[in-house]
Amino acid sequence: MGDLFQPWHLIVVFILLSPIALLFFFAIRFLSRSPRAEREAYYHAEMIKKIVESGAGSAPAIEYLREQERIKAAKRLGGIKLAGLINIAVGLALIPCLGWLTSYERGAAGAVGLIPLFIGVAMLVYAFWFAPKP
Repeated sequence: MGDLFQPWHLIVVFILLSPIALLFFFAIRFLSRSPRAEREAYYHAEMIKKIVESGAGSAPAIEYLREQERIKAAKRLGGIKLAGLINIAVGLALIPCLGWLTSYERGAAGAVGLIPLFIGVAMLVYAFWFAPKP
């Protein structure tokens, strides 16, 4: 019974099941995203058509397009900020966890957590100071 569960069994199961789980995740993600994008494109085209047909000229349509681009840029910048915060949190969590797993004998294992930490800091620096303002 002692030979039934070895640590490498979990690694083999993880390696075999990870691609299957990833495949299902992306299949569900892309299948649910496609109709939404099509519906948004349809509403977008209808809105532009109504603006142009109202007889106000092309200025309101151009303003509408600029507003949509501004909203898209603001969402992208918000995503960068969120990704930076998540990377910082992962880095801060990895430092003590890896140190604990290696029993702090070789203190370098916790330094691996500095990689996502600094990536997160770089993302936040870019988002707050260097990114084009929407």
